[in-house]
Amino acid sequence: MTEYTPTRIVEKLNKYIIGQEMAKKAIAISIRNRYRRRNVPVELRDEIIPKNIIMIGPTGVGKTELARRLARLTGCPFIKVEVTKFTEVGYVGRDVESMIRDLVEASINLEKKQRLLKYEERIKINVEEILLDLILPGSGESESNTREKFRDMLRNGSMDNKIVEIEIDESTHNVEVLSNAGFEEMGINISSMFGNLFPSKKKLKKVTISQAKEILIRMEEEKFVNLDEIGGASIKRTEEMGIIFLDEIDKIVRKQFDGRGPDVSREGVQRDLLPIVEGSTVNTKHGQVRTDHILFIAAGAFNISKPADMIPELQGRFPIRVSLNSLGSEELFRILKEPENALTLQYVELLKTDNVNLIFKEDGLREIASLAAVLNNDLENIGARRLHTILEKVLEDVLFEAPYENGEELIVDSTFVKRKMDGIVNDLEMAKYIL
Repeated sequence: MTEYTPTRIVEKLNKYIIGQEMAKKAIAISIRNRYRRRNVPVELRDEIIPKNIIMIGPTGVGKTELARRLARLTGCPFIKVEVTKFTEVGYVGRDVESMIRDLVEASINLEKKQRLLKYEERIKINVEEILLDLILPGSGESESNTREKFRDMLRNGSMDNKIVEIEIDESTHNVEVLSNAGFEEMGINISSMFGNLFPSKKKLKKVTISQAKEILIRMEEEKFVNLDEIGGASIKRTEEMGIIFLDEIDKIVRKQFDGRGPDVSREGVQRDLLPIVEGSTVNTKHGQVRTDHILFIAAGAFNISKPADMIPELQGRFPIRVSLNSLGSEELFRILKEPENALTLQYVELLKTDNVNLIFKEDGLREIASLAAVLNNDLENIGARRLHTILEKVLEDVLFEAPYENGEELIVDSTFVKRKMDGIVNDLEMAKYIL
């Protein structure tokens, strides 16, 4: 985190997300403030709460991608939740505390991956030795040359389809059913409590060497990474660095004074979210988690309601509000051309596997962007997602007919795009269903 200044964070985000400078700046500052907080005097550290963010803008303008890229960039535990799946306490459905448990699991996976990186080479060598012992049982010094030849064959994959017999643990999973039966909400891990009562069974299984590698790698990883050991570190990472993206938050907000009573999918969920966002302690099977310093980023279109329609207490916990702009023709053109994971680049690489050399000309990209802008304006504004639809239609024939025996060069220019799209775009009634 030290090297990720707000300016540097925005530079990294610019490689994947076009425009939306206000939103990038706001979340970059929020992330940097978490690093700054960890370096202030201890007596003041707990007093500094995260400045949660609400991003307001139509679908397809980059709200979710901003949060996801930010988490990946900084190595923070991250989950995206649709708040509409939650229901008020007392009704059937998922409770809001489940998102904290999901965040802990994401943190454990991150912690596990980081620790395994240190042992990656050692695990690889151990697996090789086990496989060589299976292929050449009892080989000693006199057969060291043979063993090394087989090692080379293992590494280059020429033995991947050979069948070997390995011994695996076939642990009973009877208690797994219980672990999801409400005990997790009380912080009780039923599996770990009763797992030792069921002795593990050893079973010989015939598999290919390719499959054996995967099984043995998992078995070796368990020897080097103990979930009990990383649980504490994972909880700390969750509390200090966790990010929860609350999508579609406008769907649990309604306009005030609309003449209806409380709605379990709206105000009730807001009331249940409030203590989590304000800061509370949630029991998980890995331990208690304080939510005081988890960063919450909420997002919604707010085309019917507005943030001011949220309950006042929840509004106060989202002090930063940024509006994301709708995407015009120029922004859509840049999305097709500039990002490192540009949609056009994805199609080029996909078709290259089928011996098709796809070339996008600038006038073709501008035509696609212009069509997307027009359709977003005339139909429903779905932002950059319209580009997916148009590109699929433009390339439909070549995607269906490929691969070609002798290879083919396909140039996508404005003429090509118009030829594929003219009939559909001119018929808006048809476009509603196709585009």
